Formats: sequence, C-alpha cells, structure tokens
Amino acid sequence: MLITNSEWSYTAAMMKVAFDPFLPASMQWRELFDVVIVGARKPEFFTTRSPLFEVVSEEGLLKPVVAGLRENCVFLGGSAAHVEQFLGVSGYEILYVGDHMFGDVHVTKDVLRWRTALILRELEDEIRALDAFWPAEQRLGALMSQKEELEAEACAIRLALQRQRNHYISSEPVDVPALTHRLAEIRARTEALDEEIAPMARAANEIFNPHWGPLMRAGNDKSHLARQMESYADIYTSRVSNLLYATPYAFLRSPRGSLPHDPTAPGGQVDATTTDNPIT
Repeated sequence: MLITNSEWSYTAAMMKVAFDPFLPASMQWRELFDVVIVGARKPEFFTTRSPLFEVVSEEGLLKPVVAGLRENCVFLGGSAAHVEQFLGVSGYEILYVGDHMFGDVHVTKDVLRWRTALILRELEDEIRALDAFWPAEQRLGALMSQKEELEAEACAIRLALQRQRNHYISSEPVDVPALTHRLAEIRARTEALDEEIAPMARAANEIFNPHWGPLMRAGNDKSHLARQMESYADIYTSRVSNLLYATPYAFLRSPRGSLPHDPTAPGGQVDATTTDNPIT
C-alpha cells in the first residue's frame, strides 16, 4: 500500500520516473501496490476520520466512496481506520514505512501502535564517515584515558597536601616538595594532552556535517533525533531495500544499550559493529 500526502498528478509522475524504468517490460508502478492513497494529509490521516474519494481518471477526477478501500484503485483522503478495515488487521500487525520522523513514525506508533520503520537515507554517509574516523577515534580514546589517569593522580595529591596542611588526620608526614613538583608535572602533561585532544575532539564533533556534526550524537550523548527514534521507530535503516537482507520471518533485536557504567572496549569506546547496509 502507498500512502502519500502528494496529489495524484504529482504522485503519478514521480512514481513513473522512479519505478517504471526499473520494472520488467510492460509492468507499471501501480502493479506494485494493492491500494494507492494520495492527498492523505499525514499526520492527520492517522488521528482523524475524513471522507474517502476514489480517483477515477488520470486527470484526477474524484468520486465519493462509502464502502471503503478496494484493491487496484487510487483513493484520495480517508484515514487509518479505512486501512485497518481493508487489511483486516490493526496495531502491531501492520508495518508502516516512512521517512518523516513526526508525520510518519511518531504519530503512527503513538496513536495506532503500528510497527514503524524509519528510512534515514543519510545513515549510510554517516556510517562511512564514522568508519573513516575510527583510527582517530581510537587515538582520542587512548589520550582521554591517559588524561583521566593523570587527573585521578592529581586529585589524590591535592587531597594529600590538603590533609597535611590542615591536619585533617594523624598520619605519616608526606614529602610536600616532591608532591608539589609532581603536581606541576601532571599539570604540564595534562595541558600537552589537551593541545593534542582539542583538534581531534573538534573533528569528532564535525563528522558528517561541519555545522551540526553526526545525526545520532550530540557530543557523548544521543541527539534529539536518536532519542525520538528510540522511542517511536521499531527499526530504522537507510533504504527500504535493506529489508531484502532479512527474511520475512526474521526477528530483529536491538543490541544491548550503553549506559555510563557499562563496560567499554579498550580505549574507552563502547565496542560496536557497523555495516554498509544497516537495519537497526
């Protein structure tokens, strides 16, 4: 089933260009769908009940429909209730594929509880950018580990000096000049690390796009888009044809999520595997 907000004239022209040249001889795009719905007015299509019209001519002539959807026809308007009635299923039994976070995925999941698949075409370019940056990412993780170790040592020294100075506890005297000298060495080394880390950190934040960086991350945190996808998209992928890599009987499971206390791979980075054709 095809459900689009575009009008019939635009839909017919675009689908003909996008599909017909790649179909077997004499086959047209209309044969790929049991039902075509244009002018759907998503996301209202999923939340309200609207009149349904049949497109009865190539010029877009309309005829009111009372009985509901029928196979091999083009309709205008209607609502998700017409779809569920026509299919004889509802809720999680329906997989809805769309490329708009709110108009397709958010409302469909939130209101109808349909299964949702978000098409994110930019995902492939982002994965390629992440793969290219991976050696630098490993180096950045190693430098950050060094910095964290030095910071922990500096904190311990500062605490020892404070205890010695203010007589917090009765303990063996510490070598104040040696600790002070070591603290200065740590500060110098930390500043040198910062000079090396800073340009790499900036480059990491500019992966994929120099202005807003990666689609899925905001620094070390998830981006707003990523959090919306977690909440409303059952799966997401760069193109719907990636589903050809799985059988219709596949059960797609997400990997175990990462929390701040989760174990990390060497270098301080969570271990991850990516492919050129991701379905997540």
